[in-house]
This record gives sequence, C-alpha cells and structure tokens, in this order.
Amino acid sequence: MIDGGEAIRKLALNVARYTGLAPLARPFVGGIGAILMLHRVTATPEKPQSVNRHLNIAPTFLDAVIADMKADGYVFVSMDEAVERIKAGGKGGRFATITADDAYRDNMTEALPVLEKHGAPITIYVAPGLIDGTADLWWDVAEDIVNASGRLILSTSNGPAVIDCATPARKAQAITRLHAYLATEVREEDLRTVLRALASSNGVDADATRLRTLMNWDEIRTVAAHPLVAIGAHTINHSNLKRLSEADARREIDAVKDMLRAELGSEPLHFAYPYGYASAVGCREVGFARDAGYVSAVTTRHGVLRAEHAGFLHALPRISINGRYQNLAHVRTMLSGVTTPLANAGKMVVTI
Repeated sequence: MIDGGEAIRKLALNVARYTGLAPLARPFVGGIGAILMLHRVTATPEKPQSVNRHLNIAPTFLDAVIADMKADGYVFVSMDEAVERIKAGGKGGRFATITADDAYRDNMTEALPVLEKHGAPITIYVAPGLIDGTADLWWDVAEDIVNASGRLILSTSNGPAVIDCATPARKAQAITRLHAYLATEVREEDLRTVLRALASSNGVDADATRLRTLMNWDEIRTVAAHPLVAIGAHTINHSNLKRLSEADARREIDAVKDMLRAELGSEPLHFAYPYGYASAVGCREVGFARDAGYVSAVTTRHGVLRAEHAGFLHALPRISINGRYQNLAHVRTMLSGVTTPLANAGKMVVTI
C-alpha cells in the first residue's frame, strides 16, 4: 500500500536536495545540533514487510549516519551535555545526541556495538509497564490480530463495525482502521482490555511480541551500567498523556521515576513523551514534565535544535532516523534544517 504522506515527504526531501536548497539554506536554518530518534536497530527484522517496518533501521545504516555526521563536524554527546550545549547557545560547534524509545532488545545487541565503535552516547527511554507486561506494544499486536483474522467486529459509538481482513490489500486497510480505532476511539484507560479481547478471540498471544523484542529488567540493568548509556523515562504505561485526566497523566510522569529508581538504583533525569505528536502532548503535559523535575523532555516533532530551545528544554524536537528514510542524502537534508519549517507550518523553533 502506498503511503501518501510518506511519498510527499520524500518528494520534499528530494526537491530540497536536488535543487541545492538544503546546503544553501543550512547556514541560516541549520541550528546548533540535533537529537536523533531511534526505535529498533536490527539487520534481521521479524516482519520485514510489516506496516510498522518504518520503526526499524539496519545497524549498518546507523553506522553510516554517525560516520557521515562526524565527518561533517558533529560531535556526539550525552543528553546531559546536549542540554548544557543548548543552554550555552551551541558554543563549541554542532552536536548531536542519540535517543531510542521503548527499550527494544536490539538496542543492546545490535545498536550498542555501533555506538561503541564511534563513542556515541545514547539515552534509552523506558516505560516500565511495557517491560512488566502491564502495558502492551499494541501497534504490533494490532497487526498480528489483523493478520490472524478474516474479519473483525469492533464496538463503536455508532454500533458494531465490521472490518474485512480477507485479502492482503484488505488487511493493510484493516490495520490502519484498527490503529485509528485503538488510538482515538477507545479510551486510553480501556485500550489494554479492548486489545486483549480482540487478541484472545483471534488466537493471538498479546505478550509474544513484547517478550521477543523488548529488553527485560536484567538486560536493562546491564545496558544501564554501560558508560555510553543513560536510561530515561517514557511514562509508566506508554500512555497518550493528552487523553488522560490530570491526575492520571501526572502519575504516569511522576511515579515512573520511583519505578525506575527501584529497578535501576538511580532516578531518570530525562523524559520522552509517548507518541510525541500534537494529539499526545501539549502545554499541559510539558508543564507536568517540568513540574516533575526532569532536566529535559523530548517530543517526536520534527526539527533541529536552535539556541532558543534553552527556553523550551521540556519540549525538544527530534530528527527521526527510521526505515522510511534509510538514505544518507535524506538525513543530510533533514539535518540542514530546511525541512524543519516545511514540516511545522513555517516554525523555525519547534516545540509543541
């Protein structure tokens, strides 16, 4: 299935690249640095044709990105140092820091050797509920449900909705529909119950993907002890904070610090908002993260860092290094800063 949004984004990247706009604009819009965002890093994805394959890049591509950025003058630093450099207005030259969401096991087994080669630090944002199994990798489970079924019946506010999953084309459409249903129509508090009922009725093990792909606590403790690794917080249950009450949202942001301290022996200093887009984080949630005492908090809004971000340390943008754009030319164009205003209605300083 063709992703229209992806096609448009790639067209914009190619136009900026082939017209020479990106290198010309870089001195004016390139900013002071960038926070790179990863999810999975593996040469052998379990489902290479998955609708979620964009979450994965190959270790060789990560290696190439870091090497290319270093050759271009970027210094790779920890999130702690990145914050200090932002506060200093970027003095010391262009810098980058690497982050990874959700604590996938391949971050340790396949990404970390690449980072060791380059001496590049990483912050891995952990949601304890995903590790403990009190929350689900619902986007993966949803795909498994559709692939296991010929037809789904969803309970909606307008009555039962029947989804045809009989053919590959229909399955692709059904996954999109089920994602939207779980992300926007089902209450955040009910997501796990609804997902697991659908999984059970279609013979899908809702825990299988999580257990296979995420680190367990022993592995997280091992990787946390590595000098290049810092562990950050990603809420308790990977919740869409904007869909929760104030009390529940604050608990997801506050209590996760105690949970990570209990498991790892130290409190996380940095935070990542789950999902991180406009319908998941706004001014309210940024205030909660600031109130909780985090040094920084990152979104998934696309953008390079600018000196002005010193006033927005709890709403920092990132550059997604993902499977849609495994092309060094695309990464160079994004790092030039030219795509920052293109993706954000003309905004140069991207926050929320």
